[in-house]
Amino acid sequence: MVLPAVAAYFYFVEAQTLPVWGQRLSYILGKLVFVLPLVCHFIVERRHAPQWPRTRDGLGISLAFGLLVAAGTMLLYWFALRDAPPFLAAMDSIRAKLTGFGLDSPVSYLLFAGFVSLLHSGLEEYYWRWFVFGRLQEFLGFLPAAIMASVAFMAHHVIILGLYFGWLSLAQIGFSLGVAVGGFVWCWIYYRSHSLLGPWLSHAIIDAAIFMIGYDLALAN
Repeated sequence: MVLPAVAAYFYFVEAQTLPVWGQRLSYILGKLVFVLPLVCHFIVERRHAPQWPRTRDGLGISLAFGLLVAAGTMLLYWFALRDAPPFLAAMDSIRAKLTGFGLDSPVSYLLFAGFVSLLHSGLEEYYWRWFVFGRLQEFLGFLPAAIMASVAFMAHHVIILGLYFGWLSLAQIGFSLGVAVGGFVWCWIYYRSHSLLGPWLSHAIIDAAIFMIGYDLALAN
């Protein structure tokens, strides 16, 4: 629950002064946390291969939630926040981070956006919903497990948002709480459907909207 936030601090904050290859390597090493649930599942707990039903249950509400949040986010950005001081101030930080990762061209940015939206979102659902929430739910029941997993899911976003919008700023706090709410909804969908497909679809749609905003902030202006 804590390791992704620790990893995000190092590859987003501490690695800022490293060259491109160093920042990329720190990012890749930070993502090795995705291996740990399988180590726990197979080696520590000695369980059988996990079952991830590919049912369509939950796809409708997941699609609706993803489109609703994505549309709301885009509308809020374009009509209220695009020229607001927190976003104007964040432009330089976002550009610096993209340059540090070697993602300051439209092609490299769009390739990375596709990777995060399509693949990384699925890895996060497997980590946070299947493993963290799933294991907590075995001992605590739905509500405490969903709250704890969603707050933990929020934690590494707090660090990223703090880097861009300032620590303890209204933007950091508000967007972080939005992440926690989204994580809670995905826990609920996973709990009801027993499938990661719905949360993954919803997560991917929202990530794509966020990357569209990032493109407009950092590369289109």
